Amino acid sequence: MSGRLNNELLYQIEDCRRQMVELAKESSYADEKVVHLSTRLDNLLNKYQLVKQN
Repeated sequence: MSGRLNNELLYQIEDCRRQMVELAKESSYADEKVVHLSTRLDNLLNKYQLVKQN
């Protein structure tokens, strides 16, 4: 993966994490929207892990 794409994936991971934490502060970690962001973050982290292995 090129450096630019790698940086974009890292940006998406950090942005998703930030959104999840901010939303959880306003509601709770059990909120449906927080769970959705958590799932998205997991998927992004899994994608990053696969990319780093190749």
